[in-house]
Amino acid sequence: MSSAVSRPEGSQPEWLAADLVDLDAVHRWGIAAGLPDAPIQDVRRIGGGTQNVVLWMSWGDRNLVLRRPPEHPRPGSNAALRREMRVLAALAGTDVPHPRLVAGCDDEDVQGGAVFYLMDAVEGSNPGDELGEPYLGSAEARHTGALDTAGALARLAAVDHRAVGLGDLGRPEGFLTRQVPRWLDHLASYERLPGYPGPTLPHVDELAAWLTAHQPADTRPGIVHGDYHLNNVLLAHDTPRVAAIVDWEMCTIGDPLLDLGWLLVTWPDDGWEPVTGGPLAALGDLPDRDELVTHYASHSDRDLTDIDWYTALAGLKLAVVIEGTHARALAGKADRDTGLRLHTAAIGLLNRAAEITGL
Repeated sequence: MSSAVSRPEGSQPEWLAADLVDLDAVHRWGIAAGLPDAPIQDVRRIGGGTQNVVLWMSWGDRNLVLRRPPEHPRPGSNAALRREMRVLAALAGTDVPHPRLVAGCDDEDVQGGAVFYLMDAVEGSNPGDELGEPYLGSAEARHTGALDTAGALARLAAVDHRAVGLGDLGRPEGFLTRQVPRWLDHLASYERLPGYPGPTLPHVDELAAWLTAHQPADTRPGIVHGDYHLNNVLLAHDTPRVAAIVDWEMCTIGDPLLDLGWLLVTWPDDGWEPVTGGPLAALGDLPDRDELVTHYASHSDRDLTDIDWYTALAGLKLAVVIEGTHARALAGKADRDTGLRLHTAAIGLLNRAAEITGL
């Protein structure tokens, strides 16, 4: 049988040579799942963070995106992708901007141990990659589109997670209390990786103590994206707004204000080296963090009195998460340059969290 996957003659892309994605198997599975018996063409790898493999492709006359775990998957990688599939399916019909789930493959045998899913490609610009119009030529568009990152987040926080079938996705009881010890344990776990000398991150113990002493009371639970920042949104081309929130692998049910804190601690303003949204940050004319909080408040009934606490927690948590790439890089399981870049970013996040808390 001839392949239904179109490849440049004489070319064997790096991701294909590494057996990251068997496109012929994807094609056979897709037809069985109800996709048309049409060729897969124009396949290319696109950005998707450091954690997953993301491919853009045309399937007949339809543009799709495939997402699967990384080349060196962690024990929870397949579970994270299954969670993404479930969340994207649940968000259908809500006003939360997200890619439409086309089909998900829960059978690990199709891709040699990895689950994956297909979603509709979204027309939009990633602020952390490359911007198109109207943002390149309009300061107003940049400001309005960036402001909608807070508005889209408020819409997500307003979704009734039980009503959309996500009542058992996480454990909202005690969500805030678990955060600091969980992420300290996660940081300590990196020491088991060969070649990693242990964390050399500033302010960790001081932040942990401050967060524990100032923890706010539990509030109404909701959907938490878990990694919400400029690099994980697509800005629409037709009008300044968020076209889609992407990368849902850390999604859970808990306190949605942690997402707002995540956006704030990564926000490129006040002279901070941008952790996310490089091209957009370089152009400027963005709302400041106070404007983001005000905009969120105008679209939400949640109490934002303790938003600095959530911002500091987000800084600690994200620093621990991205330090993991540095640890895996030293163990030969991730790119060393990327690991060093993220280690530097983790230090910056912790410095920012310490300044917010007055440490």
